[in-house]
Amino acid sequence: MFRLKWLWKYMGKKRHLFVIGLILSAVTSAMLIINPMLSQRLIDEVITPQNTALLLPLLGAMMAVQLVRLSLRYIMVICLEKNSQQMLDDIRRKMFDVIQNQDHIFFNRIRTGDLMTRMTNDLDMIRHSLAWISYMSVDSIIIFLVTLIYLFTVNWKLTLCLAAITPFILIITRVFSKIIHPMYVTLRARLSSLNTVAQENIEGNRVVKAFAREEFEKQKFDEKNQEFRESNLKATYVGVKFTPVIDLLSQSLTVITLLAGGIFMMNGELTAGEMMAFSSLTWALANPLKNLAMIINDIQRFSASSSMIIEIFYAQPTIVDHAAAKEPDHRLHGEISFDHVNLKASGHTILEDIDIHVPAGHTLGVMGTTGSGKTSLVNLLNRFYDVSSGSVSIDGIDVREIPLNSLRRSVSMAMQDVFLFSDTVEGNIAYGDTSMTFDEVRACAKAADADGFINRMQDGYDTLIGERGVGLSGGQRQRISLARAIAMKPSVLILDDTTSAVDMETEKYIQHQLRNLPFPCTKVMIAQKVSSVQDADEIIILDEGKIIERGTHEELLEKRGYYYGIWALQNSIEEVTPLGA
Repeated sequence: MFRLKWLWKYMGKKRHLFVIGLILSAVTSAMLIINPMLSQRLIDEVITPQNTALLLPLLGAMMAVQLVRLSLRYIMVICLEKNSQQMLDDIRRKMFDVIQNQDHIFFNRIRTGDLMTRMTNDLDMIRHSLAWISYMSVDSIIIFLVTLIYLFTVNWKLTLCLAAITPFILIITRVFSKIIHPMYVTLRARLSSLNTVAQENIEGNRVVKAFAREEFEKQKFDEKNQEFRESNLKATYVGVKFTPVIDLLSQSLTVITLLAGGIFMMNGELTAGEMMAFSSLTWALANPLKNLAMIINDIQRFSASSSMIIEIFYAQPTIVDHAAAKEPDHRLHGEISFDHVNLKASGHTILEDIDIHVPAGHTLGVMGTTGSGKTSLVNLLNRFYDVSSGSVSIDGIDVREIPLNSLRRSVSMAMQDVFLFSDTVEGNIAYGDTSMTFDEVRACAKAADADGFINRMQDGYDTLIGERGVGLSGGQRQRISLARAIAMKPSVLILDDTTSAVDMETEKYIQHQLRNLPFPCTKVMIAQKVSSVQDADEIIILDEGKIIERGTHEELLEKRGYYYGIWALQNSIEEVTPLGA
């Protein structure tokens, strides 16, 4: 019932078309008994007494009824299709909006392949339910009831004989429904796993080829494909077992009509016309009962699919605008403060007692071992995560008190894992601000030392690049990502190991450009190379979520600790203090 209420809610402005469609379905279904009624009169009042006066009027009426019914049926299909397509469009748009507002926890929990299954297969099942199951259910119910009522008025004894079969069909259908529902839930899960494997393989095709794992991936896909096939066959076999039983009971109505009807005719309780009416309307009792198994089958599919979609609809992000959040009345200057920050996730401590202050316009360098919490630290600035305790503030304002859109326009990031969209180079750079002029885009590209190689491309800034920047080197992707971050003219610019794939000369050029950006900006630079952070106003060293060293380049060298060890290794100095000493 909840699923039906939810579906009704999201039918939107085309809801009236659904109602009209169902009304027309009921009317046209009821009209199916008119011609058998007229046929009864044709036999009893025209053929048997040989009275030709009513022949043409009855035949004309039968043709008119059929023409009107087909016309109304056409309108019904149009109404239901328009309604279902509009609903599909509205739900898909709403789902996409919900997904866009989710945080990292959501995407860590639900895989990409599963999300794609929900937005394609599951949504199509919803549309199928609305456009087909709904009117088939109305058709079956109305045809069965109207036929039963009419036949009762003709001969109630024969009608009771036919109606005696229906309880057995309903019991079998109920049993079928209970058995098939969990099978469709499993089938839906297997389809999601299959799509996930395919999506991951396509997205990671370069890694697959790099490690020559094509055969392994084929085997993994075959296993998921086999599981899906077996689940599909299992559900099909159940349907195949139940369908013949229902068909047999439905066809028994014809046998009962011939036997019982023949007895009633011989006893003079049934005319030839009435017998013909019963014979011609036996299908009107049998078909709804036969359709019942198919309708229940699709309703179970609808139930499994709608559960997956409703889960997305009511998913609540943990990172949201706080009630007290308000737009800053000025452009943020970029003064950053981490006040005794702790961050925990899944019971594990990621950051512990982080205390940092970065004046506006200064540069903070962040280094440390792999997994020390460097990226988690900067992710607190734009609220990809929220602190477990303590606070992170910009210009003295807690980041939780700034609306997310404003905060993330003010804090721009060039990420370590570069993702470029299937768009032009210009479109990727101007992704955060589509109103940028070409000259502004090019200025950002020059600041990231990307203008040179872009101009050497066949179509320059209009060159289309593939997903994840396929066709570009690692360094080129990093420079376009950096240009995209600079294009936002942020108050805080985060560079997450952004120059790891560029040569020393390019890195020096980029660092020079970053020091001379045409707008005020505080920079936070995560790096593995000392050369990337040595000019920073302060450098912090993280290890297991804690700050173990901090100071300027010169101060850290004097401490002869972790930073000195990295510097010595990168400068080929042999006598060094062990790392972490």
